[in-house]
Amino acid sequence: MAIIPSTLGEFGRIERFFRPLTRNFPGALELSDDAAVVSVPTGQELVVTTDAIVAGVHFLASDPARDIARKALRVNLSDLAAKGAHPLAYTLTLATGRELDDSWVEAFAAGLADDQLQYGIALAGGDSVSTAGPIWASITAFGLAEAGRMVRRSGARPGDVVLVTGTIGDAALGLAVAQGRLAVEDADKVTLLDRYRLPQPRTHLARAIAEYANAAIDISDGLAADFGHLCRASGASGSIAVPNIPLSSAARNVLAADGTRMSDILTGGDDYEVLLTASAQSASALQMAAAARGIALTEVGSITSAENTNSAGQTTFIDGAGRKMTIDRTGWTHS
Repeated sequence: MAIIPSTLGEFGRIERFFRPLTRNFPGALELSDDAAVVSVPTGQELVVTTDAIVAGVHFLASDPARDIARKALRVNLSDLAAKGAHPLAYTLTLATGRELDDSWVEAFAAGLADDQLQYGIALAGGDSVSTAGPIWASITAFGLAEAGRMVRRSGARPGDVVLVTGTIGDAALGLAVAQGRLAVEDADKVTLLDRYRLPQPRTHLARAIAEYANAAIDISDGLAADFGHLCRASGASGSIAVPNIPLSSAARNVLAADGTRMSDILTGGDDYEVLLTASAQSASALQMAAAARGIALTEVGSITSAENTNSAGQTTFIDGAGRKMTIDRTGWTHS
């Protein structure tokens, strides 16, 4: 690729592409200072989360800049949703190479602008740097939750129902499609690639999650891994009925052709759906709230008491014949 030098430079890019993203957040001070001011309304608390995405790990370097930006923001919004927090503002650190010209940065900023409107969040500040390595973007997102009501992953109780939003496994299958490891029909290809590139953070369900859920976690490392994280933090065990896991028609078509792909669905990660637990009564209220917002929320399992300290976090996946499944790889890790 030919190197097209920036005609704007770092500060010109900030002025043209990123300062407009702060308009709805006065505390950003129009990016004219070294820090931002974040005011927290009385009776609420600030919920903070950080996630980075790196080319070759979380997205393909050839993906459109607009989609990369939206994914960077959405993976953080997914964390806020799982905590029952509403989006407020975010900071961004963007590292790019010299081969990316001003038009790439302009498209990246346009993707952020699109999602700021959709999710009600604004840029508060950040940094831009040059790198000789892969492109990466790190976002720290700030949300608001009622004081003392942030939903932790450690609150699951024996007898709780386990539920998940949306569908599971599409992003992992979409990555396989993007890498040429999986061939599917054109319609399914569009669905799976879209789910890999553009997560759907469940921010509209945040209020109901805060009100009714005992525990919640966003599914980033894979359903199997994140269910284990939640159970371990809660000092409990749990089981999931695999036939109950919600799948898209595209994922079902993949499984019909190759049943071994279920492993990818359970462990592949990048779903960015919410896994949560609630009492049976609260689960019904959550499902009603989700339905009113057009969000699928499916009961998939239950929480049980750990037999002893060593068994905390033990999870079981049951297949359609009632047998325990063996999962060789529990999910994505960064090591």
